Amino acid sequence: MELSPYFQGLGDPIRQQIVALLIDKESMNVTQIAQHIPMSRPTVSHHLKILKQAGLVNVQKKGTEMFYRLEITEAIRLFKQLVTFVEEECN
Repeated sequence: MELSPYFQGLGDPIRQQIVALLIDKESMNVTQIAQHIPMSRPTVSHHLKILKQAGLVNVQKKGTEMFYRLEITEAIRLFKQLVTFVEEECN
């Protein structure tokens, strides 16, 4: 079970805020996300790049804009396995 990329992706409070923001949205571009996060567009882009590398978001190009959406199905499945494993080991 390889959770390291997900932990690294979620290891920063700003990235956690971005994930929380995207939970309620189909997809958002950098400008839309930056309106909700107290960071500059380049900083938000940097955090989105890390989330993409971690496999937590994917990107779709619409015209000239890049739209980000959560891609967390696999992460959730692995986190559930981890929780089950820990519960079994602790009982």
